[in-house]
Amino acid sequence: MIKPLAGYVLIDPAPKETKTASGIVLPESAEEKPQEGKVIACGPDSVEEGKTVKCPVKVSDKVVYKKWGGNEIKDGGKELLLIKFEDLMAVISGK
Repeated sequence: MIKPLAGYVLIDPAPKETKTASGIVLPESAEEKPQEGKVIACGPDSVEEGKTVKCPVKVSDKVVYKKWGGNEIKDGGKELLLIKFEDLMAVISGK
């Protein structure tokens, strides 16, 4: 298991969309990177300029993150993202 360090969360990205809402199949080159995922681990609170920054999410939250935020890593063949707290944009509820 990967344990994020202070200021980071580990996210399992949502699968890439292969079809548009109208049913058009997208070629792999046209697929956009997903910007949603599920939090699978949270690092400890970080300290910046003497102030504590608490983790804004909890494990199992579905979140939206910045399009180019995070660093891709592999764990047992599965692609995950390590994202800074500041690159998280929203928590999705009711999904």
